[in-house]
This record gives sequence, structure tokens and C-alpha cells, in this order.
Amino acid sequence: METAALIVVLVIALALFFDFTNGFHDTANAMATPIATGALKPKVAVMLAAGLNLVGAFLSTEVSKTISHGIIREDQIEPLAFLPIIFAGLIGAITWNMLTWLLGLPSSSSHALFGGLIGATLVGASVLAIDFGMVLSKVVLPALIAPFTAGVIAFVVTRLAYALTRRYDSKPDGRDGFRWGQIFTSSLVALAHGTNDAQKTMGVITLALIMAGWQSSDQTDPHLWVILACAFTIALGTYMGGWRIIRTLGKGLTDVKPAQGFSAETSTAATILASSALGFALSTTQVASGSVIGSGLGRRGSKVRWGMVGRIAIGWVLTLPASAAVGALAALLVVWLGGWGVLIDAVLAVAIIVGLFLRSRHTHVDSSNAMSEVADSGLAVKVPRKAPPTRRQRAIAREQARLKAEQEARERAERKATQKAAAKQAAEQKAAAKAGKKGGR
Repeated sequence: METAALIVVLVIALALFFDFTNGFHDTANAMATPIATGALKPKVAVMLAAGLNLVGAFLSTEVSKTISHGIIREDQIEPLAFLPIIFAGLIGAITWNMLTWLLGLPSSSSHALFGGLIGATLVGASVLAIDFGMVLSKVVLPALIAPFTAGVIAFVVTRLAYALTRRYDSKPDGRDGFRWGQIFTSSLVALAHGTNDAQKTMGVITLALIMAGWQSSDQTDPHLWVILACAFTIALGTYMGGWRIIRTLGKGLTDVKPAQGFSAETSTAATILASSALGFALSTTQVASGSVIGSGLGRRGSKVRWGMVGRIAIGWVLTLPASAAVGALAALLVVWLGGWGVLIDAVLAVAIIVGLFLRSRHTHVDSSNAMSEVADSGLAVKVPRKAPPTRRQRAIAREQARLKAEQEARERAERKATQKAAAKQAAEQKAAAKAGKKGGR
């Protein structure tokens, strides 16, 4: 029993560290675009995101129930044997989170967690212990649908924002005012992130408590101390700021202007809040990335960097299998070595975390250089201001060209007629003068 208690403590500690990595990994979802447009200073942005993540964690527990009473069939596994499996699954999730953070790739912390748990369960228990129907409906389908949906919404909102504020009289369009709107929309995204992502760790800890017999399986809601611990941990991770991923989302996908940022954040918040209410444990990172891409496509003259989009997409595809593979290897050590396997897993987890962190120091990224031109000036990222003309502008230009051509044709005709009349008059005067000269003789 003492061994089980120790494993539960290790699971809770590792789950909270995963929550911490989730926080700094996903700060960019809410704050990359307002930092990129200069709506918020970098440090102010991450502080605001941390506070709202903390608040959001208390607003719902639907996603937590998906984790603790959803993808894993607890009745198919001996409770005490499942605790090391959860531990192994968390190692897979943390490893992938740290690696993608180092590479600056906005991958899904959620899918890393699911992948780690699924891989560890397959090795440590059996295929029957996984509810693949739940995985498909609550994880896979939202992963496919949500980024596309968010991108379409962001595209439409961006087009509307520019269409409604476009002017044809060369006067200021007032689009810089969207910066103020970004403060609200980015705050809403941070709040939505807290309602979705903090709950995933709550679900893991609740699942561990149920397996250890410290919580009844009939109790679907997490304990208050679990909610508090997860809320404060994800807020702390958010405050640390995942500057590498902020740089990727803020200027790696497309150059973001205030109206774009407002549209992307509106789309992200709406998609995440809707999914949280329905219990869909989707990836807030994928939603935010899809929104930024959609807003880039929606603004004329904006260029989406498809090479970076491709890198991110590859990361999304690899997240589930890669984290599942690491989770499976960690579970394999437990199956082979029992308690010693758990200890070796713990040592390896610490070594991986420390190793990746030390590697990140070679190319240090923080608030001062993640968005250097923005952090220094407080202004939006400089992009070419001259966008291609709209259809209406092209029609006006064609009409102006036609009128100008007609005017020039009339002027040429008038000049020609004047010249002809003058020539005729001169000829007549010459003829009259010649006739008068002959008459005088």
C-alpha cells in the first residue's frame, strides 16, 4: 500500500508538471497575436493570460470528466496496476511537450497527453482498456474539424472587418482601433484556455485517485484541492511564457495586423468555449493556429508562410503516435521491472526535462527577443501597407481611365478642329490678299 501511495504522489507531481508545460506551451494561443500587433506589451500579455487561465480553470469540469471517465475503461484494469501506466503516459506527454517547445512548434498538449496514456495503456494493460469510440468522437474528430472550423470563421471575420472599415476617400480607416478590441478577445481566449486545458490534468489526477481507491468512481467531479492545484500550476506555466511558440504564432505563420489579430482571437475563443461546454478535449493550439492561418488568408496582401504551416502540420500528425511510443516504452519498463521500472522512468523523465531545458539555453528566447521589433517599439509588425486593389477600386480606376481617355479624345478633336479652322482662315486670308493684289494692277 505504501508503494501505491508513493506512485500516486509521483503521478500527481508529474501531472502537475505536465500542467505547467501545458501553460507555457499554450500561452501563445491567446497572446501571440496581441503581442505581434503591439496591442499588449509582452510581459503584460503573459501576466494577463496567467490570471485568466487561473479563473477559467474554475468555470467547468466537463473536459475533466472526459479524461477521468472517458477514453480509458477503468473496469478493464486492476486499479493498482494502472497507476504506473498513468505515470508512464505522462512521461510520453511531457517529453513531446518539451521537444516541440524547444523547436518552437505549436503542437497539441492535449493530444500528447492522450497519446501518452493510450500508448502506456496498450502496453501495460490491453486494447480492451481503451474506449476507441470515445477517442474518435471526443479527440480525433474535434482535432480534424476544430482547426478547419476556426480557420473558416477567422477568414470570414477578417474579410468582414476589412470590408466594413474600408474607405475610398483616402482618409484614415481607424483599423488601429482593433488593438483595443484585441485586449478583450485575447483575454477571452486565455479564459477559454483555462476552461479546457487545466481540466485535462484534473482528469488525470482524478483518474489516479480513483485507481488508488482515494476517490469513488461514482464521483465524476475533481476534488477542490485538485482544481486549485491545477489552476495555479497552469497559471504559473502561462506566466513563464512559451516565447519560442509565441514567436512562431505571432510572426512565423503570417504578419499579423490588428484587425487580423482581433478576428483570429474571436474565432479561437468561440471554438474553444463551445467545445468546453460539450466536453470535447480539443487542442487549443490547433484551434489558435487554424485561426491565425484563416486570418492571414482573409487579409488581402497578407502572405501565409506555407513552409511553416507544413512543419506545424507534421508536428500535429506525429503528436499522438510519438507521445504514444514514448508512453509505451515507459510502460514497458514498468511491466518488465515493476517498482524498479517506475524508479527508472522517474530518473529518465528528470534527465529528459533537464537535458531539453539545457539545450534550449543555447538559443535563448525570451520576452526581449521573441518579438524584437515589437518589444522594442511597441508597434505592430511592419508589413507593406499597399494592398492590392479591391474589385470596387479596380472598377473605379477603370471608369476614371475611361473618362480621362474620353476627355483627352475630345481635347484632341477640339485642337484638331481649331487648327483646321485656323488653317482655313489663313488660306482664305491669303487668297483674299492675292486677289486684291491682282485687282490693283
